[in-house]
Amino acid sequence: MPRNSHHAKGTHDAFPGSREEPHRRTFEAAAGVTRRGFVAGAGLLGMTIPFHCGVPAAFASEDVLTGKDGLTLLNGRPISAETPAHLLDDAITPTARHFIRNNGLPPGDVDAADWTLTVDGLVNRPATFSIDELRMQFDVVTMALTIECGGNGRAFFDPAVGGEQWTVGAVACSEWTGVRLADVLKKAGVKPGAVYTAHYGADTNLSGKDGESPISRGVPMDKAMTDNVLIAFAMNGGPLHRQNGAPLRLVVPGWLGSCSQKWLRRVEVREQVHDGPKMIGTSYRVPRYPVAPGDTVPDEDFDIIERMPVKSLVTSPEHGTAALREVEVRGHAWSGDRTVSAVEVSIDFGRTWITAELEGPVNPGAWQNWRRQIFFPQAGYYEVWSRATDSAGDKQPFAIDWNPKGYLNNSVHRIALRVT
Repeated sequence: MPRNSHHAKGTHDAFPGSREEPHRRTFEAAAGVTRRGFVAGAGLLGMTIPFHCGVPAAFASEDVLTGKDGLTLLNGRPISAETPAHLLDDAITPTARHFIRNNGLPPGDVDAADWTLTVDGLVNRPATFSIDELRMQFDVVTMALTIECGGNGRAFFDPAVGGEQWTVGAVACSEWTGVRLADVLKKAGVKPGAVYTAHYGADTNLSGKDGESPISRGVPMDKAMTDNVLIAFAMNGGPLHRQNGAPLRLVVPGWLGSCSQKWLRRVEVREQVHDGPKMIGTSYRVPRYPVAPGDTVPDEDFDIIERMPVKSLVTSPEHGTAALREVEVRGHAWSGDRTVSAVEVSIDFGRTWITAELEGPVNPGAWQNWRRQIFFPQAGYYEVWSRATDSAGDKQPFAIDWNPKGYLNNSVHRIALRVT
């Protein structure tokens, strides 16, 4: 079947689940994402893995997925589109398969030759650079860096929460070329007392009102000064895709994707934690204590999300397809600012685990590729589960605490196979 098809022919009949239920959120007992998962559900064998559905591109006001291949459009305003797991099989995510997450309206036609970036705030030497000046004045580096939306996996929360209903495909690891944010900040001369960066893009609020930015986030200074935070002007050896921030963006690997401001125009150094749009209230925050599913949590009890948790993804075989008795299972794993130390695979609903072969990251901030040859004992229905353990000993759970915004779902990944 074509690699960009969202569903395998015939699997709708062979497996439970329906395309007409685009927001099935029922990992339930088998891989439930709430703490009540193993209690509320029926037996493991009766559970359903949701099929991947979204909004047809025809419902959008324009062909927003031009230059993309096989993405599922979740929202046309603002544009959000995820990549089915089997289309993320490449070690380096092609530009055409990098997910899209916008908070507002992208700028119109842009000319990279006229684009400028201003660095100001708590610095000794405020400056404005063209992209050519960034190339000429700073070391240009290329790195494979992982970006993941903080809401990746939101579709599986029960009770359901608002926001884009990502399944597993709001993650990518492309090669980015640019200059280190740290080098630019050093040239500007960061003053004592600097606490946080503030990032500003050229996108506009959905309301269309002048001066209303849809999002402006930042990071603590120690994160901003790490060697793999880039101001990027190229992607996989070519220009950035328009929906991925062309012509200039930040790439902040390991932290939630909203830190990686697109259409970057300005970086301000601040003496306080940044308080721009979607930095305050409950945006990109989780409760600082466990809450019961469905609880209402006061705004003041939310903490800012920083690093993303340990996670793995099965990219081959494709979910919902037929497989032979012997097959190579493979995918990727990542964990914020850490490395992944192990990936395990189960084909018996977590009763036993098989250690996979795990590669190291090609550079700090890149995901790690893993693979394992699996022999199924007999024909029939199977689920392949993957879980990763990181360098600090954190391991993917079977279930996570529910939170009101649906962030940080790193529960064990599952795919279904019919072994012939």
